[in-house]
Amino acid sequence: MRTIKYITSIILIFLVTSCEDVIDLKLNNSEPKLVIDAALNWQKGTDGKSQAIKLSLTAPFFDSTNPPASGATVTVTDSNSNTFNFIEESNTGIYKNNSFIPELNGVYILSISYNNELYTATETLIPVVPIEDVEQKDDGGFSGEDIELKAYYTDPEGVKNYYIFEFNIVKFETTFIEVYDDEFSDGNRIFAFYSNDDMQLVDDVIITSYGISERTYQFYNILLEQTDENSGDPFSVQPSTVRGNCVNQTNPDNFPLGYFRVSESDAFTYTIK
Repeated sequence: MRTIKYITSIILIFLVTSCEDVIDLKLNNSEPKLVIDAALNWQKGTDGKSQAIKLSLTAPFFDSTNPPASGATVTVTDSNSNTFNFIEESNTGIYKNNSFIPELNGVYILSISYNNELYTATETLIPVVPIEDVEQKDDGGFSGEDIELKAYYTDPEGVKNYYIFEFNIVKFETTFIEVYDDEFSDGNRIFAFYSNDDMQLVDDVIITSYGISERTYQFYNILLEQTDENSGDPFSVQPSTVRGNCVNQTNPDNFPLGYFRVSESDAFTYTIK
């Protein structure tokens, strides 16, 4: 199990006691790369028609935001020869479609034309079992005082399964991600786990599970290993670029960042007691 945390704001405070030296860091800026955030999710109980894909560009180190990749042509084609056009909203880099047809185990091909280059990726819509219930424990962690949550589900027997679990802390607008496989839990009732020493300050936690392919699991697992929050080094960087499943067909050396994923999902809202 690996965990990654998205934090809405980070404040670094430097205390200078005697003198100040101005350090002029000269960083080399490379050509921007396309960043593809294409996660199509069919939540149980919905028709799954409304989907969105976000395209942006990499930015220099000290820039606080990534510029949108506007003006792209974005389509998704399924194994039944249906083509879904994703239309950009007001130069935001967010491309939407309201007629998507989700099909469990259906194969989908993403196609993006941007700056005269063609990017493609193929993925299968992976089903997921429901979250059955959530258990809260108030004496967890090393201190014995942390709140722990266990989201239970029953893994299908005899089938290789891979999962993403998101724990969305509504109050803090923070999401924790964990990935699981069923190598040692095939066919068993098992749980996804989350604990934090600030949980007593939390009201609601939205827990969402996603069925994912083995390749998607491997991608996220490597990504989480390289961004391990327990490394102890606040300035650590990824030792290497983690490539996703999107390929630049026109210029392979100008590879994109990001990933194309198609999943069935299930959501469970839990209120801390």
